Amino acid sequence: MDNTLKFADSHEWVKDNGDGTVTIGISEHAQQMLGDVVFVDLPEVEDEIEAGESFSLVESVKAASDIYAPVTGEILEINEELEDSQN
Repeated sequence: MDNTLKFADSHEWVKDNGDGTVTIGISEHAQQMLGDVVFVDLPEVEDEIEAGESFSLVESVKAASDIYAPVTGEILEINEELEDSQN
């Protein structure tokens, strides 16, 4: 496990990139519980997010789950590979 990750109770994680930015994701456990992901609703670049509020949605063959922001800030970029895999 990466010791630089800080986890929320709701299975999101945040990693301080050391340059004033952070990277956000979901835990391996959450990914396993979701199963095969069929759709991800990603935020837009420049969207403002508030800690504790839903900013994304992941749908799988098993369930749909909101992703909650572990921090407040602005989206600077999204995972293009994840977005492209939905097409």
